[in-house]
Amino acid sequence: MDVNAAVAAAAAIAGVLTGVIAMLAFRWSEREQKRPTRSSLHTDAVLPPGVDTVLSVLRSSAVVLDEADAVVKASSAAYALGLVRGGKLAVEPMLQMARDTRRDGEIRQVELDLPRRGTGRGEALAVSARVAPLGSRLVLLLVEDLTEARRIEAVRRDFVANVSHELKTPVGALSLLSEAVMDASDDPEAVQRFAGRMQIEATRLTSLVQELIDLSRVQNDDPLEDAEPVRVDELVAEAIDRCRHQAGAKQITMASGGTADLRVWGNRGQLAAALGNLVENAVNYSPARTRVGIAARSVNAPGGDHIEIAVTDQGIGISDKDKERIFERFYRVDPARSRATGGTGLGLAIVKHVAASHGGEVTVWSAEGQGSTFTLRLPEAGAARGASQQPARQTRAGGAGLDEEAGRSTPTSPESAAYETLPAPEVLP
Repeated sequence: MDVNAAVAAAAAIAGVLTGVIAMLAFRWSEREQKRPTRSSLHTDAVLPPGVDTVLSVLRSSAVVLDEADAVVKASSAAYALGLVRGGKLAVEPMLQMARDTRRDGEIRQVELDLPRRGTGRGEALAVSARVAPLGSRLVLLLVEDLTEARRIEAVRRDFVANVSHELKTPVGALSLLSEAVMDASDDPEAVQRFAGRMQIEATRLTSLVQELIDLSRVQNDDPLEDAEPVRVDELVAEAIDRCRHQAGAKQITMASGGTADLRVWGNRGQLAAALGNLVENAVNYSPARTRVGIAARSVNAPGGDHIEIAVTDQGIGISDKDKERIFERFYRVDPARSRATGGTGLGLAIVKHVAASHGGEVTVWSAEGQGSTFTLRLPEAGAARGASQQPARQTRAGGAGLDEEAGRSTPTSPESAAYETLPAPEVLP
């Protein structure tokens, strides 16, 4: 009996010890699980209250990094710019900035040129990156896309440089001619010759300043604020009258035709300037004893009826590479001819802006040595009055041939077939 009691007591004691050890082991394991680890510091990082809402309304691309450089939060714009890939910040200079800021707590900012995703042309994406600490464990990266701002600044800088150059030429010529007049004060014939040249340069300077004013006006003003129905016949007659003297000096015949009594909706002054520029270019770039035609017609379009006014010449034509740039400011197909005719290189830029601001477009068809056709396409008065105006993109158009009496032929396009069915044009010598 004593032996059995001793065994039972020993077994009871062993069971109690086992239970105590198991309970202690369970408590120790539970405590170890609750203790924060290095990995849990990275995976459990959360944004401070309200930060998520603020980041969602920012225009800049936002990225939040934790202590392990893992992305905790990133805006859709950050993914679109290619800043974040696979949950990591993909731009090494920005990543280094974030590490430096995490180390010393200082705010850093830098401008970078990054390769643009999805293009093989080496185009750079200009960005401004700003890094700041967010609490004690997180780092905030804000990235602003500066590409468009830099492009606009480059355009403005080129425009100022071009204007300065264009103004310098006639001003310098006037200065030299005035000195020549003073030196030739005892030679009436020379004075008269120099005075004539001064008048030409003064006229060129006046035209340049006026076209700069016109370009600024069509860019800044809303033409539809003072819009009204404008008769196309009156615009054509005004454009022809504007160029009658130049055409007469070169024995160029100007002919108008097409559908009568058409109306467009817009600013009369801007529309007259745009069409006048097209007709003036046609006359200036046409050889002597040729013909310039202006024809108008109405065409059906999904967004409403449009009026097309085509100006056709038999001039030198435009090469394919030049057609992509002729609507740029100060760009000239033939600089020597432009100087001879007093061209400023702003006429077609004004036409493009007028057409776009009226919800239309200007297109060009041309072949070297065979002439050109510029087509101004505008919403018809009835269709445009209640429609929202959207600038249209420039596309290629065909040319219209008004050339039978000139002794030479211009190419016939799908558009020209429609013009040929119109009544015979009225010839205005």
